[in-house]
Amino acid sequence: MRFLILGFLFVFTAVGARADDKVTAFTLDNGMDVVVIEDNRAPVVVHMVWYRAGSADEDPGVSGIAHFLEHLMFKGTDSLDPGEFSAIVAKNGGRDNAFTSYDYTGYFQRVAADRLELMMQMESDRMVNLQLSPDDIVSERGVIIEERNQRVENNPSSLFREQMNASQYLNHRYGTPIIGWQHEMSVLDMDDALAYYDKFYAPNNAILVVAGDVAPDAVKALAETYYGAIQAKTNLPERLRPQEPRQLAERRLSFEDPRVSQPYLARSYLAPERDPGAQEKAAALTVLAELLGGGNTSVLNEKLQFDTSTAVYASAYYRGSTLDDTTFNLYIVPAEDVSLEEAEAAMDEVIADFLETGVDAEHLERIKMQIRASEIYVRDDVRALANRYGGALSIGLTVEDVQAWPDILSAVTEEDVMAAAEEIFTDNRNSVTGYVLAPEVTQ
Repeated sequence: MRFLILGFLFVFTAVGARADDKVTAFTLDNGMDVVVIEDNRAPVVVHMVWYRAGSADEDPGVSGIAHFLEHLMFKGTDSLDPGEFSAIVAKNGGRDNAFTSYDYTGYFQRVAADRLELMMQMESDRMVNLQLSPDDIVSERGVIIEERNQRVENNPSSLFREQMNASQYLNHRYGTPIIGWQHEMSVLDMDDALAYYDKFYAPNNAILVVAGDVAPDAVKALAETYYGAIQAKTNLPERLRPQEPRQLAERRLSFEDPRVSQPYLARSYLAPERDPGAQEKAAALTVLAELLGGGNTSVLNEKLQFDTSTAVYASAYYRGSTLDDTTFNLYIVPAEDVSLEEAEAAMDEVIADFLETGVDAEHLERIKMQIRASEIYVRDDVRALANRYGGALSIGLTVEDVQAWPDILSAVTEEDVMAAAEEIFTDNRNSVTGYVLAPEVTQ
């Protein structure tokens, strides 16, 4: 089963890898970046290839083509029949899948360590030798349309998120759904798929991440044999996207759907992303989101859920792991007999009070302790570590940025958090507020 990422979040959580992770990084002669993460506790390996191309790199008019191609990559090559790739992985006791996001597309297998060479052989093959038939296009196009029906058309919250994103981004492709607009998906064809494949799928636009019971020298030898034999793409386009203009007007949405059982409101603010060598502002925003809406002890939940019984749920989330400007988000589910307007006013009052009174020092320290604990736990999951490095390099960060991230988070001060809050909340012209509710029933 293939999957896509409906928002920005996939590989990063609040923590990064530590500098003492056994990480080796190098670049093949053809420009392919390679990251090796040693973890010898079990004889397994995760093999991943990340392409620096996602739905935000699509041309206008063919939305969903990145995700469509991800599906088509499991069809066939010169040496593999359609479906044979996954069948071989399963026959060797492994699991495989793929994912598409705004900024990257990835393919991975988890297998016994002694099957790594076979994975490299097959993955490098489909990097350049994809073979498609008209029947493949028709059948898989039906699959992605049905996927949209199940995940989006049948889900009012997903439909609402599409409208929110489209309102938040006036010019950038982050405003277009990863899975694609319905009317454009239905006419995607072989030429569209092969044009995207030929444009972006190349070793010098890819990152190989191998994590598990491996030795760097052995991985390098295999990578040079299979991926190093592929020629770099000399006409690889520079990664330039349409950027956001100044946003000069606050936007508001009212989304009605009879399937909505619980009204709620959401607000998003345009916010800066994590940048290589300059992650401090993103770290402050990450901590701010945890302070405001990271759990039952967060500011929004304490004030709205427990102190005033205005809401039954409140949260804040910052999507920092993107190539371009991202969003800071607030969500409120009002209590029974509390209108969305009343809930919004109460939320705004809490934010205003927070800007006035500042950060509770003990709360900030608890957040940092949770971050440090999460840092330890994540190291037990070799795929999570592989995801972290692959995702980072896909959006322009470096291995050093990933390893510095925990310390940068730990160094966030009260002043840093308040500066980030002031930047986000004092200009509503960068925001979109949406109400989600069922239509009123007239007697």
